[in-house]
Amino acid sequence: MQFFGGSEISPSPPVPTAAGNNAHMLYVFNRNGVCLLYREWNRPLKTLSPQQDHKLMFGLLFSLKSLTAKMDPTSADKGNLGVPQLPGQGCSFHSFRTNTYKLSFMESPSGIKIILVTHPRTGDLRESLKYIYNLYVEYVVKNPLYSPGNPIRSDLFNSTLDQYVRGLG
Repeated sequence: MQFFGGSEISPSPPVPTAAGNNAHMLYVFNRNGVCLLYREWNRPLKTLSPQQDHKLMFGLLFSLKSLTAKMDPTSADKGNLGVPQLPGQGCSFHSFRTNTYKLSFMESPSGIKIILVTHPRTGDLRESLKYIYNLYVEYVVKNPLYSPGNPIRSDLFNSTLDQYVRGLG
């Protein structure tokens, strides 16, 4: 059984409200901060090496998760700022928006982190991230040739992901 319910991928994936080709980049990290997949669709400017980009993105996620947990008004146990938390533990964030992009984030109970960077006017992408996670489970995790922790090199996953992401909006 998958984390988000059901045993198969939904035949009709969720379509967020947005306009045009909105997806810029997608990252998939494991719980240790290893980038398993990086995809780029509409990134006009590249300023960093891929390794620096992945480190900065994972560091941003780590900092934001730590900050949101520290500021959680419903929890008396704040812990120490910068101490990693288990997936699903404490307060979490789903997205943030700047004037040039929106970053949407989802973390599974196993520690898989999916980040989708889109146009700033893109709507709520939580259902879309769940759908992408279900694609990951179906085409990567269930693949007997895939070794956990290694980069994702599944042509079927990549083509299905491309088709879905290009259809956003």
